[in-house]
Amino acid sequence: MNHAIQVNNLTKRFSELQAVKGISFEVEQGEIFSLLGPNGAGKSTTISMLSGLLQPDEGDARIMGHSIRSEGDAARACLGVVPQDIALYLDLSARENLFFWGKMYGLRGELLKKRVAEVLDIIGLTDRQKDLVSKFSGGMKRRVNIAVALLHKPMVVIMDEPTVGIDPQSRRHILDNVKELNRQGMTVVYTTHYMEEAQELSHHIAIMDQGLMVALGSHDELIRLVGEQTRLELGVNVEGTQVVDAWKRVEGISSIAAHDGTLTVLCNDSNLVLPRLFEVANRQGARITSVDIQEPNLETVFLHLTGKALRD
Repeated sequence: MNHAIQVNNLTKRFSELQAVKGISFEVEQGEIFSLLGPNGAGKSTTISMLSGLLQPDEGDARIMGHSIRSEGDAARACLGVVPQDIALYLDLSARENLFFWGKMYGLRGELLKKRVAEVLDIIGLTDRQKDLVSKFSGGMKRRVNIAVALLHKPMVVIMDEPTVGIDPQSRRHILDNVKELNRQGMTVVYTTHYMEEAQELSHHIAIMDQGLMVALGSHDELIRLVGEQTRLELGVNVEGTQVVDAWKRVEGISSIAAHDGTLTVLCNDSNLVLPRLFEVANRQGARITSVDIQEPNLETVFLHLTGKALRD
C-alpha cells in the first residue's frame, strides 16, 4: 500500500489538558479519510500538528514520506490546508486573494494565471471572481478558502470542518468538490462532526473522542461493531435525567445518552426493551411522547463506543 499519511503515537498537551492522546493511523493515497467526532475531540489539534502549525509533544507523522518533525518544509509542500477559520483578505476580491496566496506558494506569471482560473472554475465562482470577499456569504468565503489550498496542486488536501455554519447549497457544493477532487486522484483528509458527511464521503472513518481514536474502519466495518443493535430516539415529557438512571437498569440496554431533550437508547431487541421503558417511565411519573426506531448508523457506533450521542 502507498501511504499518503502515516501517524505514529501523535500527542499534544496544553498545560494540564492532553488534547491528543497518542493516536496512530494511516491514510492511503487516493482516498478520502474522515476524522469524525464532537467539538473538543482533538480533530483540529491533530490537523494543526500534521500541517505544521503545532509541534507534537510526542510521536511523529509522515506526509508522503516526509517527517513533520525533521522534514517540515518538505512535508508542508505536499499539503494544501483548508483551515476552519476563514483565511482571506476581505477587502480584496476573490481573484486578488488567489493571486496573493498563489505568489506565497511561489507561483508566478502564466502558471499563476492558469491555476487561478482553474481553481475558480472548481469552486464555481468564476463569475464572481472580481467581487470583494467581504460581500460573499459564509459558504462562498469557504469555497475561496478551498481554492487557496488547491492553487499549488498539492498531493494531499486537509479540510478542517469546511461546512460548519454555511447554507445547504454551499455545503452541497463543497461536498461535491471534495468527491470530484478525489475522483481526480487527490487524497483528502476531512474533519467533521456531521455524520452524514463522513458517511457520504469517506473510504475510511476514524472516530475521535476526548483526544483518543476510539475506532477506525470503513463505514460498513464500523457498523459491524454494533452488530444487530437498534437505536431508539425517545422524547419524554420531563427532564431526561429523571428517567435515565432508572432506564439504565432495564435488561437489554447497552447505553443511554441525553441530548437536547431527546434520550438516545441503544438496545439489543427493541421489541423487548420498549415496553419495559414505558413501564419504568410510568413508575417515575414520566411519559414517553415520541419513539423513533433507527437502524444502525454512525451515530449508533459513536453511542456504542463512547456512551454519548453525536449530533450535528
